[in-house]
Order: sequence, then C-alpha cells, then structure tokens
Amino acid sequence: MLRTILSLLIAAFTTLGASAQRPPIDWQGHRGCRGLMPENTIPAMRKALDLGVTTLEMDVVISQDRQVLLSHDPYLNADFVRTPQGQPLSKAQEKSLRLYAMPYADIRRYDVGSQGNAKFPRQQKLRTYKPLLAEVIDSAEAYAKRKGRPAPRYNIETKMAPTGDGTLHPAPAEFVQLLLAVINAKGIQDRVTIQSFDPRALEELHRLRPALPTALLVDNTSGLAANLQRLSFRPTLYSPHYRLVTSNLVKACQQQGIKIVPWTVNTAAEIERLLQLGVDGIITDYPDLRTGQ
Repeated sequence: MLRTILSLLIAAFTTLGASAQRPPIDWQGHRGCRGLMPENTIPAMRKALDLGVTTLEMDVVISQDRQVLLSHDPYLNADFVRTPQGQPLSKAQEKSLRLYAMPYADIRRYDVGSQGNAKFPRQQKLRTYKPLLAEVIDSAEAYAKRKGRPAPRYNIETKMAPTGDGTLHPAPAEFVQLLLAVINAKGIQDRVTIQSFDPRALEELHRLRPALPTALLVDNTSGLAANLQRLSFRPTLYSPHYRLVTSNLVKACQQQGIKIVPWTVNTAAEIERLLQLGVDGIITDYPDLRTGQ
C-alpha cells in the first residue's frame, strides 16, 4: 500500500513539474477580435489587448502604391464594406475593387465597420477603415503602454497564392521585402511571427531572415509529415484548422520541437478540448472566451 501511495505521489509531482515547465498559452486575437469588432482594424486590435491577448493576429496585403495594409481579402468585401458615400457594395462590384490595383489613399476612404458582418452578430458596428500595418503597430504599442499592458506580439499572415501573382499581389520576393521593411522600421523583430498558407512566402522569409519565427498554416488532411515536406526548413509553428488537431498530431509536433497553434477556435468547449490536448496557443475570433467577459 505504501509503495502504491508513493508511486501516485511521484506521478503527481512529475505531472505538476511538467506543467510548471510548460510555457503559458499564447492567446491570439484573430484579425484582432473579429467576433467583437470590425476585422483587421485598429479598434479590433485595441479591444483584443483589453481582453488580454498575448498576440495580435492579422492579415496583410499590398496596395497599388506598394503600401502594406491590413486585409484578409484581396478586394473590398461586400459582406461588410461600404462605399465612401456610405452605400453598401454589391457582390458584382467587389471583385473589381482589387486592393493591389488601388492606391492606399483610395482604399482608406471605404468604411469597413458601419455595416457590421452578419456572420458575427456580436460585432460592434462603427465607422472605420483598412489601416496600414505601420499604423497598427504604432497604435498597438502606444495603447498597450498607456494601459500598462505588456507589449504585444504580432502574428502576421501574408495573403498570397501562386494564382494571384501579379494580379492580387506582388511576387513573393517583393511581398516579403515590403513586409520586412515595415517590421524592421518599427523594431518589432523580436515579437513577430510570419505565417502563410503559401510555402513560397515562408521560404523567402527564411532566406532573408532565417531567425525570424515562421508558421505554416494548414487546412488540408495531408498530415504533418507531408505538409512539412512542402518546406526546405522546419517552421517554428504548425498552425492547422482546429478540427485537424488530435492528440497524435500534438505529440508529433512536440517530438519535432514545433509548436502547434490551431485556428480559428470559437467555442469554450473546443478551446478546452484543445488545451487538454496540449496545444501551445489558441487563435480565436472571441478573446473574451478566455476571460469570460
């Protein structure tokens, strides 16, 4: 009996020790906090900071005049964008409004918040615009400092694909160079990760800045080994759709020294399941699920 009790105590302390050594969960606000504020905007980033995220997740595209700005879509999305005159866009209009074919001054005039997004009924409606990445960083840094919060980390996705080269965005080399120029100018190199579904972006980044953390985004069922073969190097993070995450996948990532951060996790039950599996971070549209606020 004594031997059994001792064994149980040793196992318990071993588990506690492992938990104590494990880094804290990286809570990432998806597009700032898309479920609560207009996506990829300064208000969304500030709200995410208020809710205690450690990392601001965002998407970037390139304008005609080679400005790096926040946007998930390569065009103005009729689901939530209004014209400078306040009129809703039609689906027929949106694809003609390619951001890579528009100077940033024109893009900025469109309202991306007043209409709201029917897919996110809790999202606050307010007039706002697609900001430059540099402006977002300046705002987040100043806001965190003013609120007495730690300086945020940034997880920046390059929105690109081979079919879009030259029409929806520049080629990978130019895209990555433009992005790195902003990161370097703002001095956030130690607090940034670059993520992409397109291995070309990560390859170019690794060639130019091999020490900069990278995340491979995944939405296929090919498996870890096959997806890692798409890169010539090992990424810092593996970032699959949350439904693809299993205990075996988490263990396989851990064995290779790769962190696993699933997207986009929008229910408390699913967050709890993933935390129990041992993921390293959570990307969510609703950072308030973390705090219960």
